[in-house]
Parts: sequence; structure tokens; C-alpha cells
Amino acid sequence: MAKRKQDLDFDCPVEVTLDVIGGKWKGMIIFQLSEGTARFNEMRRAMAHVTQRMLTAQLRELERDGVLTRTVYPEVPPRVEYELTDFGRGLVPIIRLMETWGERYREQLRPAG
Repeated sequence: MAKRKQDLDFDCPVEVTLDVIGGKWKGMIIFQLSEGTARFNEMRRAMAHVTQRMLTAQLRELERDGVLTRTVYPEVPPRVEYELTDFGRGLVPIIRLMETWGERYREQLRPAG
């Protein structure tokens, strides 16, 4: 997996991680794919507010970074599936911790009563 030059210039490994998973939808994509293979429209339905263009861009970046693979099946109409690579599956525990933290944060924001 070829890394982008800017990733090699970061001083902190946390910066590199945030560069790879940063972006409004990348965490959601990884979360969705942690359950297994998914097609584009399945992910789009699960993330109701993402535009087709943005989802496509975020998927391409994650593929470029070696986090997921895109498989195109030679059918009519073409079927395209996405799944996490072994490397990408290493991000799942991080995303799950983010899920837990987010749930706790929402609880903290709820008014007592």
C-alpha cells in the first residue's frame, strides 16, 4: 500500500490516523462495513444525509488508503461491493470506542428529569 507523501510528514501517529478516518462520513462507512460487505446504495440508505458525490469521494479515499476494497462484478447491471481490508478492520475497535463515547456524550447532554 503506497502512502501519500503528506502522511509520511506527520510527526504524530494520531495525526496520520485522523487524516485517514477524518471526514464526516468515513467513520460511518467503516462502521457500516464492520458488519460485512455492503453495496453503494445500502450505505447511502444507511447514511441518509450523505450525497452520492460525497459518498463516492469518501469511498475512493478509503480505497486509496488501503482501508477498503471495491469489487466490481461483471454483470448487467454491474454490481459493486465494498468491504474492509484486513488493515481497515484494524480501525473497527477505534470506531466502536467512538460509538461508545458518542452514546455517553449524548446521555450527558440529556436534561436530568
